[in-house]
Amino acid sequence: MSDLIVIAFPTEAKAEEVRQKLLAMQKEYLIELGDAVIAVKDSKGSVKLNQLINTTAAGAVSGAFWGSLIGLIFLMPLVGAALGAASGTLGGYLTDVGIDDKWMKETAAAVQPGTAALFVLVRKVTADKVLEGLKGEGGKVLKTSLDHTKEAALQAALAGAQAVAPSPPS
Repeated sequence: MSDLIVIAFPTEAKAEEVRQKLLAMQKEYLIELGDAVIAVKDSKGSVKLNQLINTTAAGAVSGAFWGSLIGLIFLMPLVGAALGAASGTLGGYLTDVGIDDKWMKETAAAVQPGTAALFVLVRKVTADKVLEGLKGEGGKVLKTSLDHTKEAALQAALAGAQAVAPSPPS
């Protein structure tokens, strides 16, 4: 089962720094992320999402490859590549991977203009080591699917206090 965590930060740069820290921890197999998105609210109140994966670009590249391959079979590689890229772009644009974009924008509307929110979908975690790695990073937990003790431990770690990781049930 995955857990969803939303943390508000004073700047986009700080949210990106924490996201990069989580990605580094993922490379060490301390955490497995399903998604990590930064939502930034500008001074006009509009929310922009900074996704890890650009599905539109990935769809265009994949579509161009398959379109070229099919185009080669029918001796029309350029037409096939163009049609493949166009359909791949459309497919990528319509694809939503991880956390629902609409929900993230609605949730990020609650943060102050000029600030950012980090949305993290956690599949697996080694809690004590991840909390230690996030110690003192700042930020405020806005929403989470964690239980109250784990949420308190996360908020304490972000604040720099001594976080006590909850012990696993016996």
